Amino acid sequence: MAVKQKILIVEDDKTIGHFMARALEESGYQVITAESAREAKMLFLSYCPSLVLLDLGLPDEDGIIVLEHMKKWHEEIPVLVVSAREREAEKVRALDMGADDYVTKPFGISELMARVRTALRHAGNLKREPENLENEVFSQNGLVLDVPHHKVTLDGNDIHFTVHEFKILELLFRHKGRVLTYSWMLKQIWGNYMTSDNQILRVNMANIRRKLKENPAQPRFIQTELGVGYRLMDDEEG
Repeated sequence: MAVKQKILIVEDDKTIGHFMARALEESGYQVITAESAREAKMLFLSYCPSLVLLDLGLPDEDGIIVLEHMKKWHEEIPVLVVSAREREAEKVRALDMGADDYVTKPFGISELMARVRTALRHAGNLKREPENLENEVFSQNGLVLDVPHHKVTLDGNDIHFTVHEFKILELLFRHKGRVLTYSWMLKQIWGNYMTSDNQILRVNMANIRRKLKENPAQPRFIQTELGVGYRLMDDEEG
């Protein structure tokens, strides 16, 4: 019998907590619940869950602080922030501090389950990554990124990408399904000296979309999270 993946729900609203727990249990997950930051940290260290669903508005401590602790203890465990806070700055802060995704209340259960599956699959892929990360070929919905040969094809047709465009696409593929903030992507592509001005990133992204013949309003590959960053859509969405 397969071992069930454990998911820790950190939510002080009992109604929402029970709603999420029931949906997850019906999908075959083992659920652990916490209603405070103190309880969440204790259960996290005791059970070492496969994934955490974390509310930011906890009664005894800001969820951002809980996120910071969890990522310091076990960086590889995905944390999905589930919160009513809609401000872009809050989303960016949580993602830059290590959150794997951000779901804003209210949300549909199908959306939540899709995000959970994506985060778990991504975590599993990281564990299986070979030591030589350059020897990889990524594919998604007809788009193929051949890292060692620096080659991109779409539906079998070659597409020329500049060095920076290729690096952006590779970054999105390596973190498929996750929201990558503007500031994090700028740092990864251009280094620490790059300013917070994301205009250079927007220009490169516009060129990538033009070459992929993609309509930003109905994306086939890259989803824009307004004011936050970009996300390569998971197979379930594409």
